[in-house]
Amino acid sequence: MAYHGWFISVSKATFRGPGGATFERDVVRHPGAVAIVPVTAEGSVVLVRQYRPAVDRELLEVPAGTCDVVGEPRQRTAHRELGEEAGLAAASLEHLATCLNTPGFCDESTTIYLATDLHAVERDPQGVEEGELRVEEIPLRRFDVLVDRGVVVDAVTVLGVGLARRRLRARRRHPG
Repeated sequence: MAYHGWFISVSKATFRGPGGATFERDVVRHPGAVAIVPVTAEGSVVLVRQYRPAVDRELLEVPAGTCDVVGEPRQRTAHRELGEEAGLAAASLEHLATCLNTPGFCDESTTIYLATDLHAVERDPQGVEEGELRVEEIPLRRFDVLVDRGVVVDAVTVLGVGLARRRLRARRRHPG
């Protein structure tokens, strides 16, 4: 193992490719994450604006968090992160997708949920970044403009909101 930190590790691994050749790669090991797309009854998505030190800037993104509690089911992690970051609880939490974030060098997978039937709870920020974040409601109809203008650049947010809108449209077409 080349490095072991708080929640990631980096190791050099040897692989055998589909053609039989062996090769080495540095691989980042990550415990996984959850992302939550909270949509209000009025049709807005609740996003958080927080500083991300790896890119040294604030990003506007869906609430999300690392699966850093050993043995905690991802759905429970999602409920916890939604309260910590956005000060919300959801009566309904639906799985939208599980995706590999950067499989070229990292094994992190993020499970994305749609959260509806929201109500306010007390925020419980964890860490410096969450302590400084701001919660913003964006009408879903305005979301694409924010992506087009480069205001929203987080891939999980773009994917999650797109999947949430698709799920909500399907519900309207086929209620029940």
